[in-house]
Amino acid sequence: MKKIFFFLIICSTISCGRDVADSGNKIITVSIAPFKYFVEEIAGNDFTVNIMVPAGADPHIYEPFPEQINKLRKSVAYISDGYLGFEMNWLDRFYETNQAMKRLSLGDKIDPLTSITHPERGHMEGADPHYWVSPKCALIMASSVKGLLCELNPVQKQKYEKNWQVLTSKIQEVDSKARELFSNIPSRCFMIYHPNLAYIARDYGLEEIPVEFEGKEPSPSRMKELIDRARKDNIRTIFVQREYDTKNAKAIAGEIGASVILIDPLSENWQKSTMDIIDALYKSLLENSK
Repeated sequence: MKKIFFFLIICSTISCGRDVADSGNKIITVSIAPFKYFVEEIAGNDFTVNIMVPAGADPHIYEPFPEQINKLRKSVAYISDGYLGFEMNWLDRFYETNQAMKRLSLGDKIDPLTSITHPERGHMEGADPHYWVSPKCALIMASSVKGLLCELNPVQKQKYEKNWQVLTSKIQEVDSKARELFSNIPSRCFMIYHPNLAYIARDYGLEEIPVEFEGKEPSPSRMKELIDRARKDNIRTIFVQREYDTKNAKAIAGEIGASVILIDPLSENWQKSTMDIIDALYKSLLENSK
């Protein structure tokens, strides 16, 4: 069924996309919005960035629209996560659509965490794909993106090297802030609906307690375990990614008198969203310690 859907998308883009005027800039397609931040911080306005999974969509199960495939056909490069669920289903077909574009998988140089299975979504992700939220991983990503941009546009290499150094300083500031906030705090565990902060937990000595298990909503027995754990560790906050339903998180929060906090790790503004997440985590850990 997905192959038929993809064939129809290609037919649609070929029939309606031939006469579409170019914007003037070369296009780089990225899997998710945070990757756009790294391209633009280093390249400025030298490229137009086509985001495959738009804001508010679930990158584990997303299916692209014809307009996105049309831009993909014109792209000079594709920057992938390497582990996201929708990539497992679509990435090979993306590459078949545009065999000439350069390929960069940002996950290739990341030390990955254990795999996540989503049986009801029909796939297994080879590793936890949410590494971009961690500043330590972001430093590696920035270097990879800089290398690709220098390859795509070597005449601007000096500019990209300079902008990369500025970006590296910004990421290091976020990293330093995280290390400072999490260094001596007594409570080190937090609860979250979908497990997308595991790399932050690993890199700064915290413990992530996910409500969701293997892509499924928690069973009644799992809910009881979570409530007992939250009471034991005095957890006062349940985090939920903006794209997810808050129902189960609110159920647990209601049982323990906690609050539900929305986070936005898929924001285009990586620096702000990551700093907001770190600040929210720190405040929640302080609450746990009271």
